Amino acid sequence: MSEEKFLYLARADVERAGVTVAEIVRALEEMFREKAAGRTEMPPKTAVYPGPPGSGAFINAMPALLSRAGMAGIKWVASSPDNFKRGLPSISALMILNDAGTGLPICVMDASWITAKRTAAASVVAAKRLARSDSDTLSVVGCGVQGFEHVGAFRTAFRLRRVRAFDVRRDAAAAFAFRIRESFDLEVDVFDSAAEAVCGGDLVVTAGTIFKDPRPALGKEHFAPGVFVTAVDYDSSWTGEALKEAGVFVMDDLAQMRAFRERGYFRCLPERIGELADLVAGRIAGRTRPDERTMAMNMGIALDDVAAARLVLEKARFLGLGLELSL
Repeated sequence: MSEEKFLYLARADVERAGVTVAEIVRALEEMFREKAAGRTEMPPKTAVYPGPPGSGAFINAMPALLSRAGMAGIKWVASSPDNFKRGLPSISALMILNDAGTGLPICVMDASWITAKRTAAASVVAAKRLARSDSDTLSVVGCGVQGFEHVGAFRTAFRLRRVRAFDVRRDAAAAFAFRIRESFDLEVDVFDSAAEAVCGGDLVVTAGTIFKDPRPALGKEHFAPGVFVTAVDYDSSWTGEALKEAGVFVMDDLAQMRAFRERGYFRCLPERIGELADLVAGRIAGRTRPDERTMAMNMGIALDDVAAARLVLEKARFLGLGLELSL
């Protein structure tokens, strides 16, 4: 019997593979079309909560199957919002990919980079269909990894001119502004409140800590006509009244949303909620008027991770990256 092997890709290997955000956006669009056609499988992610109540800390297990690609995967991802005090990243993740035919693992890779990129890419997938094409000002509430990644991702689809930023940590907002100016040569203004930051934004991303019992700071008066919002922090930033202002409101997986609602999340969502897969497949309409308010509240799904990790694996193999290990 031949010795079975799998490829191990460290964070540096994943980054060296050179997958671009635009490539991930295209891969996610293909994946969402497959999802709409019923050619994927994904149970809701399960979680444990290791931190003290109200800390926002969690560890998720996220499995999914891409049937046509013949690939399954699972991501084990942790969020520890207080890690900045320890000099550590708030998000850490590991991905295992399996051959769907044999069931054997074919790759284990760091998934922190993938988590950052695919989350922002999913927002772009929604924004291409829900935002005004002339949008040039991005408001960012929450200036961590996701805030930064969304700026880079939105630049692939929109001609951004200015960024308006807020973070509960003023030093984080200042560091974010410096990094955005250096990386993208964009104008950045830092504000003292979330309400001030979203004022004047065409595109708004809220990317703060996810709470089961949130105290949102943004109400319907902050959701201006014509604005597209992507809320990657669930309903932690926006009141229920604000969410109901959206003419189009989509989420990346309704079954996962219902599972989390049973755990105590999402108490004030709108009645009409579409799935992002149906939006991509053209089963539901996107923006229909320039003054329409639109929103995507993507929870982050395992299918995103498998689709992105598949790209990384293909490029890593081509470039000869990683370390082959025996099972």
